[in-house]
Amino acid sequence: MQLVDKAKHKGSRKRLILELQEMGIESPQVLDAMLKVPRHFFLDSSFEEHAYQNKAFPIGTDQTISHPYTVAFQSEVLGIKKGDKILEIGTGSGYQTAVLFHLGADVYSIERQHFLFDKTKLLLSAMRIKAFLHYGDGYEGLPEKALFDKILVTAGAPSIPGKLFNQLNIGGMMIIPIGVGEQIMTLIIKTGDSSYKKVEFDNFNETNFRFVPMLKNKR
Repeated sequence: MQLVDKAKHKGSRKRLILELQEMGIESPQVLDAMLKVPRHFFLDSSFEEHAYQNKAFPIGTDQTISHPYTVAFQSEVLGIKKGDKILEIGTGSGYQTAVLFHLGADVYSIERQHFLFDKTKLLLSAMRIKAFLHYGDGYEGLPEKALFDKILVTAGAPSIPGKLFNQLNIGGMMIIPIGVGEQIMTLIIKTGDSSYKKVEFDNFNETNFRFVPMLKNKR
């Protein structure tokens, strides 16, 4: 697998970072991690010229690579620190996975589409991105690897998935788009075995970004 990151790509990434800052992303760690990840590696070559626009693009099997703003926003809200044990629901293209890796996290990621799982595993290996990748149902999480400090969900769910909540450490956080129809980006902070605080980010909805639905028992 030949991966080429040219000066024009790096220049485009720098412009993207400036755009994200203008949109309100402040974390130097998040911006630096995104600067290190060549987004064009995760897209079909026909989309390469558009790779550093703040847009989602198809990656096959009716899935998309997330807007860079979405990746930055979710990463910033979680306040990821080096060594955090993170569960990502929806590996997809692997772009968010790579950003989490460059933030210093120990990343565990689940993908339900076998085609994407195989494709992304090869790509991340070629990029020397170290993450535990699992093919399976995101609603189930990874109980054998729990507990997690943070959980990042890249698909919309109608409510808080109980099995994922149970796999969080006390004091841990999960960010997830919640809702049927209208989705609200939501932060769940686990305060006890069955208690939590919820923070809704209505301002995120102004971006009009939509998420694919999180499906149960689908592979």
